[in-house]
Amino acid sequence: MKLKKELGLFDVFAISTGSMFSSGFFLLPGLAAQYTGPSVILAYFLSGLLIMPAMFSIAEISTALPRSGGAYFFLDRSLGPMMGTIGGIGTFIALLLKTAFALVGIGAYASIFWNIPIKETAVVFALAFAVLNIFGTSKSSSIQKVLVVGLLVVLGAFIVDGFWNIFSDTNASIGFNKNNYTPFFTGGFHGLIFTTGFVFVSYLGLTKIASVAEEIKNPERNIPLGMGLSLLVTGLIYVLGVFVMVTIMGNEALSKDLSPVATAAQQLFSWLPAKTGLYIIVIAALFAFASTGNAGLLATSRYPLAMGRDKLFSKKFSKISRWGTPVPAIILTASLIILCIIVLTEEGIVKLASSFQLFIFMAINFAVIVFRKSKIASYDPGYHSPLYPWMQIFGIISSLALMLYMGWAAIAFTVITVILAYLWYMFFVRSKVKREGAIYHWFALLGKHQHDELENEFMMILREKGLRQNDPFNQTIVRSQVHFIDNASFEDLVQNVSNSIAQELKVDRTSLNEEFLKTTPIEPALLIPEVSLLYAKKLDINHPVLHIVLCKKGIEKQIEIHGKINREKIKIFFFLVNDENNPKQQLRMLSSLIDIAERDHFIKDILSLKKAREVTEYLLHDKQYISFPLTKGEPSHIFINKKLMEIKLPQDVLVVFVDRDNSSFAPKGQTVLLENDVLTIVGEPKSINKLYDQFIIQK
Repeated sequence: MKLKKELGLFDVFAISTGSMFSSGFFLLPGLAAQYTGPSVILAYFLSGLLIMPAMFSIAEISTALPRSGGAYFFLDRSLGPMMGTIGGIGTFIALLLKTAFALVGIGAYASIFWNIPIKETAVVFALAFAVLNIFGTSKSSSIQKVLVVGLLVVLGAFIVDGFWNIFSDTNASIGFNKNNYTPFFTGGFHGLIFTTGFVFVSYLGLTKIASVAEEIKNPERNIPLGMGLSLLVTGLIYVLGVFVMVTIMGNEALSKDLSPVATAAQQLFSWLPAKTGLYIIVIAALFAFASTGNAGLLATSRYPLAMGRDKLFSKKFSKISRWGTPVPAIILTASLIILCIIVLTEEGIVKLASSFQLFIFMAINFAVIVFRKSKIASYDPGYHSPLYPWMQIFGIISSLALMLYMGWAAIAFTVITVILAYLWYMFFVRSKVKREGAIYHWFALLGKHQHDELENEFMMILREKGLRQNDPFNQTIVRSQVHFIDNASFEDLVQNVSNSIAQELKVDRTSLNEEFLKTTPIEPALLIPEVSLLYAKKLDINHPVLHIVLCKKGIEKQIEIHGKINREKIKIFFFLVNDENNPKQQLRMLSSLIDIAERDHFIKDILSLKKAREVTEYLLHDKQYISFPLTKGEPSHIFINKKLMEIKLPQDVLVVFVDRDNSSFAPKGQTVLLENDVLTIVGEPKSINKLYDQFIIQK
């Protein structure tokens, strides 16, 4: 069972942004200022810049492979199951730690006003968010959006009021004091770089989106746009907010304060009743920690789900409930988060989580290089990382440098985690998993073997993503030529169709014939009983060309399934030719033809048709076309004796056929429509439904 695609652009923004505003803003500025002083502002800025390579890389892979599991799935499919196991288990642990820390923050800030136990409160919230996640991603993300909106409003007010008090004369006790910035680097260059790595954890929520990519609608747009907006907003609030704290409090006070935002707020909001500003900030902190805890549980639970699917964990964790959520994975994640809350402390968690995530980001940046170099045809990202491969190389080098500055304890944690995950792979996973990563396709270019099943899997993912908005699929169907034949040999059929297409495109027919007969690694993904899809690419053709051949008796063709060669009778052939410069579009169009061929009763239905127009209409049928006659006394009479260009139709529809006197033709703007003509119109479903209501239902 698949996860539901319920998350839109604002959900992506809310999950990503809500995962970052907790410890990064409300706790870490004071801790970080101990190591570098006022330049903590610069450390936050540098961290935001240095996470960009990983963000671009994750956005590219997520739009190509929108699957739950995030870093695990990316590393498994690029570098193989061993690195997938290491990355998956390690990232799962790191996210568990960060989520547990966020939930502890709820108890810590709540205890400012209420006499409640911190850790017990965190456990209660962990259980509450687990229940929320079990009953639906959309419910969880709806709460997330409310939390994030409230949080952004309060933090925006904190920054605006802070700048107003600093740069105006309304509050004599607050102003821009240069002494608060001297010295700017209290720990020198080493202190700045260490602090940059230390606060790196503040931005880790940015990459949690990859874990829920499978549940995002229109991922090719919403993932990169949502992540980019989230980084922009979060980076601005971090830098401006920390500037306000440093300016108001000074470095000495800031570096000793574990709740610097609350302390700064007591000197702001003078236009509100006493302590109101403090109450507002505490509420905002609770929103922040709650949103991070909720988003963290949502994203982290997708790791055991994905690893269960791939047999790296028990298959029980891959089960999807009737609510469309992975209940066993959520229960496991919530249980481990509660364990972390009970037994661990806070500051060390931040260092450990940051260090291992830097290691993962190095691997993910390398994964993009592997996917590109592997030349896998069905690797089809809707977003491409800019400045490839230099962006990825910079990301690898900068992440390694930050890791080295984090200290031996953090490096030791990373090494131990890698060793434990490797042992898990050796003794539990290796005997169950036989696939290899995309890196073997790269090796294949050097004469090594590759794992063809990967092409097959990526093609299946491509099918699920569907066509892009500008893919000329409907136009290609409309222009297609349909051939009805009684009998022929397969070789003669391919030669005849090749000759016809070659004449139409003015290309070499021999090479076209050879390409139609050639097999490729994605061939297994295109196998459908009694249907054959043959495809070719030619340089600089104006538009895709499709020929459809229908033969009720069937034509014998050699088919290879799992290494065994059989001969099967094929009744429907699709011959598709695309521009060589756009191979990914060809795969998307092939996948759409497969979707059509997998309709119920497809073979019986299409073979019962007698005319080319009927075949075209059948292929287009998906609320995207309509046919009706022009008849006097009916609503359609308004078209009779008018030129096509004079008819008012919605902008997103097109008259593709006119049936007249038992023949069909494609009309032009000057074509005069006559009584008893049958119009076939294709377009967007919303407009087609309007035409259906106007000219068919009202008849």
